[in-house]
Amino acid sequence: MSQRVAELELHAARARRNVVRMIETGHSGHLGGAMSAIDVITALYFDVMNVDPSRPDWFERDRFLLSAGHKAMGQYAVLAERGYFDAALLDTYGGMKTALGGHPDMHKLPGIEGNTGALGHGLSISVGMALGLRLAATGSRVFTVLGDGELPEGSNWEAAAAAAHHRVDNLVAIVDNNDLQISGRVGDVMNMAPIAGKFEAFGWATREIDGNDMPEILDALGAAPFVPGKPSVIVAHTIKAKGISFAEDNLAYHYWKPAAGELERAVMELDATIAECEQKVTR
Repeated sequence: MSQRVAELELHAARARRNVVRMIETGHSGHLGGAMSAIDVITALYFDVMNVDPSRPDWFERDRFLLSAGHKAMGQYAVLAERGYFDAALLDTYGGMKTALGGHPDMHKLPGIEGNTGALGHGLSISVGMALGLRLAATGSRVFTVLGDGELPEGSNWEAAAAAAHHRVDNLVAIVDNNDLQISGRVGDVMNMAPIAGKFEAFGWATREIDGNDMPEILDALGAAPFVPGKPSVIVAHTIKAKGISFAEDNLAYHYWKPAAGELERAVMELDATIAECEQKVTR
């Protein structure tokens, strides 16, 4: 394992612990998708995107938009680890007047590029951002994480068609394909398979990866745009609630209100993972 990968895995492990830290304070939250997407979000903020936490409004920065806004704890966790704000703010989650809402709010927190949570809108916003940045000749890119459960929303496909038509190749979409949504298996609720095939039909270049494997994530993100003149989509096959053994791939943990003893068990597991990652970094 390379030092670079080991350090990113440590950041991801700490971010997962940050998610549970917020649930310790707020007593509940959308755990499952936050945990499945953290490896991708970590790779973006710590390795791939051209950003500066001390200058969150720097015009030439790359942009990240979390289309599946209910996974906001995952983004908050990584932003805190990256230094966009003091990690003590995580302890306000679920409280009155907190900046850490159930969905991200660009007016309350540095690093949030747009208000999301009405599913199906994030890709449209991202296409507009990418077109605007291209017109400004900044060289900046836009990355957006979609949930597989939001893909049936028709606005996604209007945006997909527009992005391909306008050859928006400074846009990369990542589908967090954990195969679970609030009401069941994605394939049972509204089967959108093959996801990559549908995007290809709209004119996108595609890749499929293990979205919880850091080397695969880095390889895919580093290769974008996959085809010049085409927007890129990565279908990232992930595990819901990744990092907590009893919650992984379990529908009951889409939104988690911990039962007695669960928090303690989750903290123990995540702290052990952090310790393992720290040892790999120092070897």
